[in-house]
Amino acid sequence: MILVKTEAGHQALKDRSIPLSPRQRSAFILFDGKRSVDDVLAAGMGIVRQDIDQMVALGVLEPAAGSAAPPAEAPAAAAPAQGSSGRSRQQRYKDAYPIATQLTGSLGLKGFRLNLQVEGTTSYEDLLALAPKIRAAVGDEKAAALDKALND
Repeated sequence: MILVKTEAGHQALKDRSIPLSPRQRSAFILFDGKRSVDDVLAAGMGIVRQDIDQMVALGVLEPAAGSAAPPAEAPAAAAPAQGSSGRSRQQRYKDAYPIATQLTGSLGLKGFRLNLQVEGTTSYEDLLALAPKIRAAVGDEKAAALDKALND
């Protein structure tokens, strides 16, 4: 299967609005509409199939026109659990990540390490685990938006 970057993917590459791990970013660049998924996996970037599935789920990659659709079991396996609001954990992470980086970034040098920890997160669970530290640093009032993004 051949994947190509979506418009959202091009934008995410420029402004980092969608968090990708360093190895995902490196592999993402290789998806040019000519290389197959197997070619990218074999390129030695340290990327695995789950990383690619996550990029597809985030909407930064999509099958190229005329390319075979992904196997039926792949999307089901990659689909995150739904919360009470109907948003997946991945969607909640996608919504909460910019809030968390803004909150920790506003702390200046005092929040530098915490900001690095937020930027190092790659999943909803990682960010949820950091939420209490963020709340303690910025206060309950400012952290309310983060709590809402993570839990609603």
